[in-house]
Amino acid sequence: MALMPNLNPRIIEAHYAEALVLAEEVRAVFDRLRQGDDKRALVGANDDPAADLAHVQISCEALRTTTRIMHCLAWLLNHRAYCAGELSEIQLRRHGRLIANFPLSDPAQVLGLPADAQRYVHESERLYARIQRLERAWRGEAEATGSAIERLRQRLAASIQAAL
Repeated sequence: MALMPNLNPRIIEAHYAEALVLAEEVRAVFDRLRQGDDKRALVGANDDPAADLAHVQISCEALRTTTRIMHCLAWLLNHRAYCAGELSEIQLRRHGRLIANFPLSDPAQVLGLPADAQRYVHESERLYARIQRLERAWRGEAEATGSAIERLRQRLAASIQAAL
């Protein structure tokens, strides 16, 4: 269970805890926007087509933001399972991938949100970028060291050379 030196269980746990808190905060702020006084202030009257469009934009941004966080959580959960010995390295490599180019939020739409919602959207993008960097570094190190089969071949070749 040799994770790369800068990706250890403490880093994974810290990011996991942060992602859980962020997921709950994002859910709360977008729930508040979709109902109650903030929604009426943001989208106007109920029979207004512009209000309907604004409501759809809020829903889309809520979905995009929560999906981004859920992808981070899934990646972190897979790595937690690997650290706990519940997944093999092969299973982790096969099923523990992060989507490489998850779309960023539209800045114009984000500007139409209240300040706290804007902050959470940006925090979710920063969290996703950090997890992407961890993913790239983790996968890059594994590719640099070769596959398990390649390492076995190298050890066998070294043993044969030593025996000769």
